[in-house]
Amino acid sequence: MRRAFLILLTAMACTSISDAHAQSFSVCHGYGCTFKTSVTLTPAERSKIASIMAGGRKSAEAERAAVRKAVQVFERRSTDVIGIRDRPKMDFGKGREKGQMDCVDEAANTGSFLSYLQRAGQLHYHTVGNRDSRGNFVDGRYPHFTAVLRDRTGTSWAVDSWYEPAGGPPDVMRLSEWQERGYDGQR
Repeated sequence: MRRAFLILLTAMACTSISDAHAQSFSVCHGYGCTFKTSVTLTPAERSKIASIMAGGRKSAEAERAAVRKAVQVFERRSTDVIGIRDRPKMDFGKGREKGQMDCVDEAANTGSFLSYLQRAGQLHYHTVGNRDSRGNFVDGRYPHFTAVLRDRTGTSWAVDSWYEPAGGPPDVMRLSEWQERGYDGQR
């Protein structure tokens, strides 16, 4: 009986360690994921994120508002670990600069974080979709990428954290609306 109890305790400890690894992210920066830095959320940050997301359980709209706040917590942690605060948007010709993120980095990082929220059971009205893009030079827009959420009605939502410095609120809007934007520096 005692041996069974010890085996159970060992199994629980291993599960806790595995769960801790699930809170770690490989954060892209330097444009095009040139650099990757391992970032682990602290217990306090995980608790804060869970509290924020709990405030979004009333509706899909409330959940999207909570996602905006939770992404800010994740981004602040990421730049604290990297040690350099990301500037808004990007500086052309400044690739390979540690800590700076283009839309490819931002979309990958936000998508990874949204997947974490989904795995943690903190998304109740949305699922994580595939990253999407707009613009192709021919249409007068620079190519731009975003993370995507999909609600229960099938509507896709852009979660675009590129326009603000790290820790700023991401744009969350219908993907169809986001697809129409991006001319002349328009968000």
